[in-house]
Amino acid sequence: MLGLAASQILPGVMGDSYATFRTATNTLLYICLSFIMINVGREFELDKTKWKSYTKDYFIAMATAAAPWLLIALYYMFVLMPSMYWDNGTAWKENLLLSRFAAPTSAGILFTMLAALKLKESWIYKKIQVLAIFDDLDTILLMIPLQIMMMGMRWQLFAVIVIVFVLLWWGWKQLDTYNMRQGWRYILLYAVLVFAATQTVYVVSKYFYGEQGSIHIEVLLPAFVLGMVMKTRHIDTPEEYRASTAISFLFMFLVGLSMPLFIGIGSSSIESAGSLTASQPMMSWGEIAMHVVIVSFLSNLGKLFPMFFYRDRKKSERLALSIGMFTRGEVGAGVIFIALGYNLGGPALVISVLTLVLNLVLTGIFVVWVRKLALRTYRPAEA
Repeated sequence: MLGLAASQILPGVMGDSYATFRTATNTLLYICLSFIMINVGREFELDKTKWKSYTKDYFIAMATAAAPWLLIALYYMFVLMPSMYWDNGTAWKENLLLSRFAAPTSAGILFTMLAALKLKESWIYKKIQVLAIFDDLDTILLMIPLQIMMMGMRWQLFAVIVIVFVLLWWGWKQLDTYNMRQGWRYILLYAVLVFAATQTVYVVSKYFYGEQGSIHIEVLLPAFVLGMVMKTRHIDTPEEYRASTAISFLFMFLVGLSMPLFIGIGSSSIESAGSLTASQPMMSWGEIAMHVVIVSFLSNLGKLFPMFFYRDRKKSERLALSIGMFTRGEVGAGVIFIALGYNLGGPALVISVLTLVLNLVLTGIFVVWVRKLALRTYRPAEA
């Protein structure tokens, strides 16, 4: 929220130097995102000999990621966009990408809070952990066809597909293999190297083929795969916790700071917008607040998908599992930042950002709700 406020103040205060400042903060943001995704990949622990047992969980997680995404995409198209754009392919592409933020769960803060409530040995905690990691993985994978749609049918599209499949193949074959140093300083170094590698691909391709022919590989998947192939070592020290928390705080601040200027936007800004979503006139704050509440409801409604499965468990456990998926975090914020790279904006972007903020504020309520439901069937003392 502080970053969001700063994003509306600093452009007027800094003037011409703001562009340089923005480049520096965006670079730092990508490095922080890479750091976070490496840690998400490190948590991706599977027994490959029992991979079939994860099949059901994976498809439930995929549906749980897709349901809120599609609900919000339809809402953005048929409620926020004028009817003249309902059959416009570009409008669909932009809104499908912009609504993608609705899917991810926040693995870090959710698991920390549930563990603190002595629920680490419960079925709910273990199942949420599996679904949340798969949910993040699905979000990363579903971003790939969306980015391909934004790029259009060019040879660069096939280059991106090849790189993606090579990364996924390597990640699965070498899962939990490499005994690498995993203190926060080393993870940060790996994050810098991942960002440098993706930027090198972009800069070199841009040099030879121009901006339109450049190859964009976002840090999400390479960083996640790098975390996957590390032989996971949990370093639970106060220093590690403080460093990881500080980087997550910095990342969320930088995401807010990266938001475009939308307070006091004029018609000239709308006319010069680089996308259909960004060209839509800004709403009143009352209308935006109403849409934020509705979009939050739709995103959480889609997260209730696990209620229809795991029928051998009580309804309160399945509801607790679904509510545990309500939380939002760094991956969702990263998707919004990527959407900004395609010049997406307008009221839909503001609504997306404020919905993310609202769900973050409600995280404590969600976790207390999960705990209350979980304790109907599980008592920590029994463990």
